[in-house]
Parts: sequence; structure tokens; C-alpha cells
Amino acid sequence: MADPRYENLTQLGGKAEIPASPENAVLETVANPQIGTDYLIRFTCPEFTSLCPITGQPDFAHLVIDYVPDTRIVESKSLKLYLTSFRNQGAFHEDCTVGIAKRIVAAIEPQWIRIGGYWYPRGGMPIDVFYQSGPPPEGLWLPDQGVAPYRGRG
Repeated sequence: MADPRYENLTQLGGKAEIPASPENAVLETVANPQIGTDYLIRFTCPEFTSLCPITGQPDFAHLVIDYVPDTRIVESKSLKLYLTSFRNQGAFHEDCTVGIAKRIVAAIEPQWIRIGGYWYPRGGMPIDVFYQSGPPPEGLWLPDQGVAPYRGRG
């Protein structure tokens, strides 16, 4: 018999189509298995892609998403599908980066979240976008995001 905690998951363990847009994507969540313990969850997406809303040319970023869960956590396959849905979406770097953080907040209401959007340059200038919901919980081990300052990003 399947674990009832995971009955609401529709994408994990099977074929799932890439959503047509971020608005159509479903971020699935599960109960935090360590409620009462402050710990950091990190998702790293080194090959994030979206489109410039003006030129339609591709934009590439290395995203690092850190959050401290409260009662729910993000299911990773649904997050991958959500992030992939941006590949045909026209949006500025700032809108993608901050919008992703806000979507995660709406889905799981974490205690704390930060996102680093390290965008590769077009026209010779990288644009890095950072968002944080507030100060991290006291005593939380918060590792560096590990993305090199721009010199070819590594």
C-alpha cells in the first residue's frame, strides 16, 4: 500500500509533461518530515533558461534557491518542471528570479527563503538578481551559494 503522505503527488514516479508556462505549472508539496528543526534546503539549477521578452533571445542563469521549511517542503520533480516551463517564457531576469521565490513562498510558506539568480551576460554585462524574505533564522548554518563572480562563471 502506498504511503498516504504522498497520495497528492501527481508528477513524481511517472511521465509528466513540461508545462506550457510557469502559470500552468503545479508546484507540489509534501509534509516537512522534520517539523520543529530549522534546516536549510538548497535547490541548484545551473542551466535555467528563459527568453528576453523584447528580443526573444534566450537568457541563461545559474539559480540557487535556499529555504528553511515550515510545515511543507517542495517536491523536487515538480520544481524542475516549473523551472523548465520558463524556457519559452519571455520575462526579464528580475521578474524570473523574484517571481520564482514568490511562487515557492505561496506554495509552502517557508520560514525563510533566498534566491540567487546568476545570469550569464548578453551584451557583455551579467545581471545578478538576489531576493531574500528577511533575516535567516538565528543559528542556521548558511553556506555560501558557491557561484563564482563573473569570469565566465567558473
